[in-house]
Amino acid sequence: MNANATRNDHINTDHPSVEHTNTSLMSSERVLTFPCAEAQLIGILHEPAAADSPLSHTGVVIVVGGPQYRVGSHRQFVLLARQLAAAGIPVLRFDYRGMGDSTGEARDFEQIDADIRAACDALCAANPAVRQLVLWGLCDAASAALFYAHTDARVAGLVLLNPWLRQAQAQAKTVIQHYYKQRLFSAGLWRKLLRGEFDFRASLRSLLTTLRQASAGNRASANAAGTETGMRGSLSERMAQGWQKFNGPIQLILSGDDLVAREFETVSSQQPEWRGLLSAARVQQLAMPAANHTFARAEWRDAVATATRDFVLALPSKAGPT
Repeated sequence: MNANATRNDHINTDHPSVEHTNTSLMSSERVLTFPCAEAQLIGILHEPAAADSPLSHTGVVIVVGGPQYRVGSHRQFVLLARQLAAAGIPVLRFDYRGMGDSTGEARDFEQIDADIRAACDALCAANPAVRQLVLWGLCDAASAALFYAHTDARVAGLVLLNPWLRQAQAQAKTVIQHYYKQRLFSAGLWRKLLRGEFDFRASLRSLLTTLRQASAGNRASANAAGTETGMRGSLSERMAQGWQKFNGPIQLILSGDDLVAREFETVSSQQPEWRGLLSAARVQQLAMPAANHTFARAEWRDAVATATRDFVLALPSKAGPT
């Protein structure tokens, strides 16, 4: 077991029946253990604790990007789940196979469809009042959510933060447009130059390599793998397919101080498969100009949590069983 799991979750994951109540946020937290193929996955379920809380029929599954586990950078996933649960929204954050406290072989974001389905099943089984789900993902977890969402009728919405859409050419262009321009105005760079500490040869080699990548055409075969849902093509094509096939609302949150977000903007604005997808009426876009990739400051995390809460509560609720 990851020693940090107990400390950061405030839960003893050796005992799934142990429940921790956070009275300040009126939510309860308990461990869920559930199967996925040959493995056992570990998750933390957050639910409103007060009987008179306004309960939502929409649950949120936080899909974790790699390589990290269910707590998240700066404990973002813990804090997000608690804030959503305080608003009456059940939340499950979990470790997929090979990560954190879950068993199984390690895998990347294109191989976790079964893990996401297992987590959706676990949340719905633990809270039968949940009629629909929202998948929440940062970086390559957002990409994984796009691959999966259209395959599960329970998924009613997506919250995607800084989706991972890396292509060599787009990455190189992004580095030139943002990194090198910022470096020119960096006080640290000029101090190195004045002190004679700047490595001109290494920097020139790096710049020339980046320029060659930026001028080269994209090689679709470099990303021509398939996903568990059977989609094939480049990463851009597969993500666009997932976006097209999912017909529910999407909230897209992009950080301003993040090259991953800039790459997503570059590819989605230039590749034909993305034409018209981001401008559709069902897509809500939130730009956070000062935020970095992992929303390291409390004000940024709180803004994300508020936007997520409002998005979830605004979703039309599916009719329950008759």
